[in-house]
Amino acid sequence: MLLRARALALPSVLLAAALGASACSSADATASGARVGVTAGDGTCELTATSVPAGVVTFAVQNTGSQVAEFYVYAADGTTILSEVENVGPGVTRELVVELAAGTAKTTCRPSDGVDGISTDLTVTASGALSATAKPSLAQAVEQYRGFVAEETAALLAGTEAFVAAVKDGDVAQAKALYPQVRTHWERIEPVVESFADLDYSLDAREDGVEPGTQWTGWHRLEKALWIDKSLTGMTPVADQLLADTEDLVGRIPSIELSPSLIGNGATALMEEVATGKVTGEEERYSRTDLWDFQANVDGARAAYDALAPALKDADPGLATTLESRFAALQAKLDALKQDDGFVLYDDLSKAQVRELADAVDALAEPLSNLTASVVNG
Repeated sequence: MLLRARALALPSVLLAAALGASACSSADATASGARVGVTAGDGTCELTATSVPAGVVTFAVQNTGSQVAEFYVYAADGTTILSEVENVGPGVTRELVVELAAGTAKTTCRPSDGVDGISTDLTVTASGALSATAKPSLAQAVEQYRGFVAEETAALLAGTEAFVAAVKDGDVAQAKALYPQVRTHWERIEPVVESFADLDYSLDAREDGVEPGTQWTGWHRLEKALWIDKSLTGMTPVADQLLADTEDLVGRIPSIELSPSLIGNGATALMEEVATGKVTGEEERYSRTDLWDFQANVDGARAAYDALAPALKDADPGLATTLESRFAALQAKLDALKQDDGFVLYDDLSKAQVRELADAVDALAEPLSNLTASVVNG
């Protein structure tokens, strides 16, 4: 779950400032595509170019502000997320590699503790460059990952139907048992489902992420009813909305244009999600079933890596070897915490165990952040 809603609330003054501050020029050309510098400050977002050629684009995001920043690339509709980079600390520069088709896109800088952002239109001109997906190994990767998403989406819908039935029957014990199991399917494909900001918000917002004046719905509202209120009285409308939103999500999934960069960046995003939400115990704050989510995020990152592994082994066999080793080491840590058909509750972990998990996540996340650039540019 994201730490806040993906809403594009763009005050007109900030939008105007962003457009005025961005250079109306073409991006720098590199051997692997275009490169655009992004300077994200406190209340500013400056791009070195607002026009790029279609193909691989690398955004070098430098945070010159005092808050942790995030940078998003949206489709022309301004709501569908094509890719993102989060947790850009003050003074830090991080790169985001994206493959863009000719047309228009939008970019947004946003502080990590708020929903408002500064948006800039981006023109993507026809370039004649071959799509990375034209490479046979990457075309196969996209189809393999598409199959994984389809399987997980179908399982999510079936599980949600069973969970909602238990909620509406007032069966607290059954709903509790199903809750972490069904959410596993959401967490495995989170970078894909988060492309739809409105559904991500309605399905997975935490209580402190609910915008003033809006109703709290979704999984975590029902989680609180189950573990804190210990009652499902009055939760039928929330359950019905959960199922309706999930059905909506299933209907939208085929519209997503999967690409090697989306898959690779999604793997990185999943591990960052673990680092910022799971290993800290923030996500499942009422049920304490964070380790189910943790495992699901690792599963999702692993599925993305497995799809891209043949291409990576050709482009950078050393990185492939490192990632295989780091995935195995992290999985070993998780296996040691399994209990029956699930995991121990998060509160049962010692500080040392949490630290070990965090270290294993960090050890994987750092080389995994190089996956997209290696396969797309390789």
